[in-house]
Amino acid sequence: MFSVIQFPGSNDDRDTRFAMKSVLGVPSELAWHKSADLPADTRAVLLPGGFSYGDYLRCGAMARFSPVMAAVRRFAEAGGPVLGICNGFQILCESGLLPGALLRNRDLHFVCEHVALRVERSAPPFTSRARVGEILHIPVKHGEGSYFADDATLARLEERGQVLLRYCENPNGSRNDIAGVANEAGNVFGMMPHPEHAVEPVVGGTDGARILGSLVDFVQGRGKAA
Repeated sequence: MFSVIQFPGSNDDRDTRFAMKSVLGVPSELAWHKSADLPADTRAVLLPGGFSYGDYLRCGAMARFSPVMAAVRRFAEAGGPVLGICNGFQILCESGLLPGALLRNRDLHFVCEHVALRVERSAPPFTSRARVGEILHIPVKHGEGSYFADDATLARLEERGQVLLRYCENPNGSRNDIAGVANEAGNVFGMMPHPEHAVEPVVGGTDGARILGSLVDFVQGRGKAA
């Protein structure tokens, strides 16, 4: 079971569920933010994009206190794979499950466009279907997507291979052109681009399925080593 967390203000929860269930063909259900536990058969957790709690205070700052996030933390600390997309990435950073923070875009404008991403690492659970150096085209849509971390944290991320995706042309001012980072253990990943919106040719391409499909492979025991 792939559990998609549903917060008040989420607007990509059903898109994410559709991508997993109807396109990639794996059991996927919505999990309400007030639940104290994840569904018993959860094999992976996805935190979708949107505007949880209306983005009051800061993006993701209130969602981190939702009851379900304690369950997500337990799941992650036990080694379960967790993917945060856009607002989900912001929530993971606010929760301390990922390093750094997402700030206002460089030009203080909302960006909504397809972007080119360079794959920095090919490894389960999130990028095993892609090759190092491969360019993926996946849309972004955010106002607070500029990834920030201090110099020491950035150096550790780069040294340990935790930067999995990098913008070819930076749309938001993210430091080091970072589009997605993983935790040190590699089982928690956050990315600002929306792979769930790039799984069908009719909407502009299927490169997002390389990310989501890698997660499916991992859960089903087919993920390849780096």
